[in-house]
Amino acid sequence: MKQFAYFPGCSLEKIALSYNQSTVETTKVVGIELKELEDWNCCGATAYFHVDELLAYTLCARNLAMAEKENLDLVAPCSACFKNSYFTNQALKKDPDLAEHINVALQEDDLHFSGSIEVKHLLEVFVKDVGFEEVKAQVTHPLEGLRVAAYYGCQIMRPRKDHEDVEQPVFFEGLMAAIGAEPVPFPLRLTCCGGSLLISSREAALSMIHNLLKNADDNGAAVIATACPLCQINLECYQPQVNQEYGTNYHIPVVYFTQLVGLAFGLPDKAIGLGSELISATPLAQYAA
Repeated sequence: MKQFAYFPGCSLEKIALSYNQSTVETTKVVGIELKELEDWNCCGATAYFHVDELLAYTLCARNLAMAEKENLDLVAPCSACFKNSYFTNQALKKDPDLAEHINVALQEDDLHFSGSIEVKHLLEVFVKDVGFEEVKAQVTHPLEGLRVAAYYGCQIMRPRKDHEDVEQPVFFEGLMAAIGAEPVPFPLRLTCCGGSLLISSREAALSMIHNLLKNADDNGAAVIATACPLCQINLECYQPQVNQEYGTNYHIPVVYFTQLVGLAFGLPDKAIGLGSELISATPLAQYAA
């Protein structure tokens, strides 16, 4: 069983609890052990790096140093947590002066950043560390006929990392195909959902959400699969507002990719958090164990 340090992040404690539940259950099936960091702290989310970059780096570095202490690579399911942790790791490796400055602060917790580990998104673990063949081998309830829009969002792929293809990625679709689902064409799959723009510009944010929902619906998606709590919230919770604003009638379930994987693995709905969504995931009922 391969082991990783697990950083769930703040959203998975409450509003994205189903993501946490399905992450823990599905990784067990494929032989991945997630060891949650003790006393982990917030990564600073999207905003804090624009408020105080040095303190934001320090927040992420503390989690990285705790993972280093366990000699384990760090895994984050949340796209914002992943992005912040990944680029902090890279920045401190490339800038010894910055790392030294932050290590002075980390001494208070008897921690030290050395740059000895890697940071991975949970989606990457399923695709690269587990692999499609092993995922297929664990499928007991293939999601045949389920048309899925695989929504990457904007933070997993950008900025570019390690020469990856940020224009035409296909690994999310590959994972959905591995569990028997049918990934639909989804040209806007890398487009931002608006993030927290709803706070400052409701009109602009609803327009972005509307574009994504329309693109998924136009391509016949029965469900949208996401890998980010904020994307899930925006695309699900604001569908009624989009319908009111644009005269549409969208009722598209938006679930985490781990919930679909868990469904294909034959895990009980309750164990993977299905049934807690605001827009009922009725297209998934026929695949339940």
